[in-house]
Amino acid sequence: MATSLKNLSDYDKSKMPSAAKMKFGIVVAEWNEEITEALYQGAYDTLIENGAHPDNIIKKYVPGSFELTKGAKYMADYTDVDAVICLGCVIQGDTPHFDFVCDGVRQGITQLNLSYPIPFIFGLITTLNLQQAKDRAGGKHGNKGDEGAITAIKMVDMGWSLKK
Repeated sequence: MATSLKNLSDYDKSKMPSAAKMKFGIVVAEWNEEITEALYQGAYDTLIENGAHPDNIIKKYVPGSFELTKGAKYMADYTDVDAVICLGCVIQGDTPHFDFVCDGVRQGITQLNLSYPIPFIFGLITTLNLQQAKDRAGGKHGNKGDEGAITAIKMVDMGWSLKK
């Protein structure tokens, strides 16, 4: 999705399922903390706004974005969450490190989604500079954390609806 065409925090609240009975894990990368904490706050606030109980939101930190996959796997293996939201930020530098980290996280979260019965939400911001990250973590393009929470609620609801 092209962020320039959409505010990440805009959604139709009337079309949202209730999150009142859902339990969420949120794994947050410590690297680029200013951005990742803003993403977490957006996700948390959106979950609460849609009925999630604060006691049903588990927050855990991992050192960097590359560790999001393992942190999410731990969350799925050792808790009873219905979805895991993975939040991180990788800003491109002068080396190929950016590509390796982004690709590893993409592959890892995809594999978790295929291996577990719960959804793992990709909330990794990948930008060219800090300003672009700020714009997507509560700035002019809204908050990718909001989008992650909305996606988690909708995916849990979809899974539950198919179990009936």
